[in-house]
Amino acid sequence: MATPIALSIAGSDPSGGAGIQADLKTFSALGVYGAAAVTSLTAQNTLGVTGIHQVPAAFISAQIDSVLSDLAVGAVKIGMVGAQDAIAAIVQSLSARPLQNVVVDPVMIATSGDRLLAPGAIAALRNDLLPLACIVTPNLPEAAELLGEAVATDEDSIVAQGQRILGFGSSAVLVKGGHGVGAESIDYLVTPYAVVRFAAKRIATKNTHGTGCSLSSAIAAGLAKGEDIAVAVGQAKDFVNAAIAAADRLQIGHGNGPIHHFHRFG
Repeated sequence: MATPIALSIAGSDPSGGAGIQADLKTFSALGVYGAAAVTSLTAQNTLGVTGIHQVPAAFISAQIDSVLSDLAVGAVKIGMVGAQDAIAAIVQSLSARPLQNVVVDPVMIATSGDRLLAPGAIAALRNDLLPLACIVTPNLPEAAELLGEAVATDEDSIVAQGQRILGFGSSAVLVKGGHGVGAESIDYLVTPYAVVRFAAKRIATKNTHGTGCSLSSAIAAGLAKGEDIAVAVGQAKDFVNAAIAAADRLQIGHGNGPIHHFHRFG
């Protein structure tokens, strides 16, 4: 039986809670072999981001090409891209070897509030990268920024924004409700045919660093194993919710600590 493989194209978090480090932990926890192409080096920890070094676009392409020319990648997760030339490099490399299962997490702002995407790159993200995606996973502020609108605050407007994001060319949009309010955190899977709600009890913890990275990589892991999008999203939601619930078992750093990717193993 072939080994399921997923590729993360994202930034590096040296403190280990987000970015490619979170993606590789998620892949491993879900039984998928993880590969990674680094787009940006960050200096960050649980307290915030203090520096970003962009990897040259040509070297981003070289990393992606080296992986895809050798490994049978079943799904790709794209996270922090950082700059417009990085987006162009990713689009060029992926278009040369079309893949059906591309998950785009439009990372713009870190949990700490630090900006991770150059403002001028938003149009390239929207117009060039999203059409390659089978699913895009914005949180509420990211969905608003992609559309140039105010942040949605009720179910009808959240779904409407998801439907407008579909217009950029992806097959599905998962609008994440973690930034919302209420007893439940509700994510909305929007496709041209239906809207599916994924609800979970909202957990009171400050340790949510890397939640969005982990959810998108968990979806990619499910797709790499052959699940359809709705099943992959449901399984990813369950995994991340359990990882958040177990986050306080870890004592990492002095700020927003990471979720517990390996909660199933003790």
